[in-house]
Amino acid sequence: MVTEGTDQPLTDRPEPADWLADRLPAADTPQWQQLEAALRQLGALDRAVYQAIATVPTPALDEPLRRLSRAADNSKLWLAIAAVLAVAGGPTGRRAALRGVLSIGVTSAVVNLGVKFIYPRRRPDRAGAGVPGDRQVKMPGSTSFPSGHSASAFAFASSVGQDIPALALGLNLLATAVAYSRVHTGVHYPGDAVVGAVIGASTSHTVGVVADGLAPADGPLSYLHGPET
Repeated sequence: MVTEGTDQPLTDRPEPADWLADRLPAADTPQWQQLEAALRQLGALDRAVYQAIATVPTPALDEPLRRLSRAADNSKLWLAIAAVLAVAGGPTGRRAALRGVLSIGVTSAVVNLGVKFIYPRRRPDRAGAGVPGDRQVKMPGSTSFPSGHSASAFAFASSVGQDIPALALGLNLLATAVAYSRVHTGVHYPGDAVVGAVIGASTSHTVGVVADGLAPADGPLSYLHGPET
């Protein structure tokens, strides 16, 4: 469960891209120099995009995105969708719901117990960036990198989409909207959301492979087995 806090930055550390650039091998070659420059420029772009989003007036979007962001707190949105699938979706819906929830659980552990401790990035200075009050949600007290909301969103969307392809596009669009809402409300940088999405989708794929391996189609846990390809 996320702990809510204030808008104060958590730590005074280099940004993730700069942190990685500082740890590149000290090899005086054009390739390493180009990689270092690219990382630093990506970091600058990440912060610039956050600032641009914060300062562009979007009154028609602020309230819907704020509500969407809050709906995804603690994965409530995805658990509600999973419940509908389990009740109304038959065996395929129940399997998709179970695998989706399992993917959220594994992804949350990877993000909150692993990645966030590798690099504890400070939260954005939302007040300094000028994020309008009408679009704000409570600033979490956890570290910023990566976005747990984005990771859970893409973990669930990817898992359910594997079992029910007809829902893949809609769920991935909804996951994208949730990820963007975290930037729009000022609690994450764009890079946090992008990395979270990659982690969620990747973890979902891994969970699917493991589930299929542990639950053969003719075994007692066959309801976990994905569709035949």
